[in-house]
Amino acid sequence: MSADFYLHQMGCGAIAAAGFGVLFNVGFRLLPWCAASGAVALGVRTASLDLGLNLEGASFMAALALGTAVQVLRKHTDIIENALDVVGCIPLVPGSFAAKAILGLMAISAAKDSGDPQTLVASLQFTLRVLFITGAIGSGVAIPTLLLRTRTRNLAG
Repeated sequence: MSADFYLHQMGCGAIAAAGFGVLFNVGFRLLPWCAASGAVALGVRTASLDLGLNLEGASFMAALALGTAVQVLRKHTDIIENALDVVGCIPLVPGSFAAKAILGLMAISAAKDSGDPQTLVASLQFTLRVLFITGAIGSGVAIPTLLLRTRTRNLAG
């Protein structure tokens, strides 16, 4: 893919993450970091997809890269908020798959007869993909947090 496509994806990730940074009230000085985290996440996911990974694997790689970058950044700056991990992963959330899964399940529940088996299978596939992608994002952020966090001693107790 072209560099313009990567820049477009990273720009969209930056806008989404910065917007959620505002919603999460992270503070004005952290908004550029929120935008950068979203850009990194979507850039890594796009590159991983380009290398042939499926969406679940690419989302895991992006969350792993973002989690690692945020942990390294925390060691070298005074940023200590966990919100930076969360807003950076917002562009990775599979909203389209979730909407398709919900709409399919609603169509099945509204049907007077047994419903269309193809609709059931499709909505189940979308539901599973949402669960796997969400799990991949959570795992990708958690692994660097557990492995690279700074350990502090409780000197008071």
